Amino acid sequence: MQTEILFEPGSLAEAVDERTRQALADGDLLPIETEQERITDAGVCFLVRVVASLRRKERAAGGQGRPSNPFLPPEPELTVAEVSTHHLAVLNKFSVLDRHLLIVTRAFEYQETLLTPIDLRALFACMAEYPSLGFYNGGRVAGASQPHKHLQVVPLPLEPDGPAIPMEPLLDARVRGTAGHCPELLFAHAFARLERPIAAAPMEAAKQAAALYPELLAVVGIKGVESGGELRQSAPYNLLVADDWMLVVPRVEECFRGVSVNALGFVGSIFVKDRTQLEAIRAVGPMYMLQVVAGSARADP
Repeated sequence: MQTEILFEPGSLAEAVDERTRQALADGDLLPIETEQERITDAGVCFLVRVVASLRRKERAAGGQGRPSNPFLPPEPELTVAEVSTHHLAVLNKFSVLDRHLLIVTRAFEYQETLLTPIDLRALFACMAEYPSLGFYNGGRVAGASQPHKHLQVVPLPLEPDGPAIPMEPLLDARVRGTAGHCPELLFAHAFARLERPIAAAPMEAAKQAAALYPELLAVVGIKGVESGGELRQSAPYNLLVADDWMLVVPRVEECFRGVSVNALGFVGSIFVKDRTQLEAIRAVGPMYMLQVVAGSARADP
């Protein structure tokens, strides 16, 4: 099933920047301030952002009588573009990274429903507009904060003057065109490289990704389960997509010692609420934390 991409190719980055400027000026966009730390572990220089203003998000979300589903409809002040007949591009209201986009379904779908070729086409069309990383938190245990289906796009590099993706040196270049494993990744996962990069051929890459996606899920033991006329995931997981690769990680826990881990953790970018959490991660090593929440290691008592 095909779906038409509605925005003009080459126009999304400018639209994101213009909407960001206006939303900041009007107080509709509330970025979360962070301080950056680095922890080197298992061959990866993890970027850890210590959140300085999380209470601002909690206050904004807890009052004001806002509807329980912020995506139905999304705030017009944060809506960037019509992506397809099924999706809108919306700024993340409480962003940590600039140009953090949410690719939201126009009609309600559960976050636990499996991704479709239409979802992947919308994601890849947006990713082709500027260097970026796409990801999906499949359910609350995988770090999803909203039950309404939404994919996410963040710009690369993940920090100025840093590596584009801290975890990338551990990704095996030989795993191409089929689902496999990267020997140096110590947490449970399935990995594949795309034959055509997204930037060069987004719709061709999306077609291949749609074929690889169920293979990747199967490698980590996840399948589709019929529920209420929908095909939902049998277990929580994270999906990450870069220009020429896909990574799926199964999840058994949302948090490690109070630290919520979403998809970005598995590429080396971690968010913590305070320095107490930072030091807890430093003590055990972030790779161990990822192993625990992915079910590859048991948490120490």
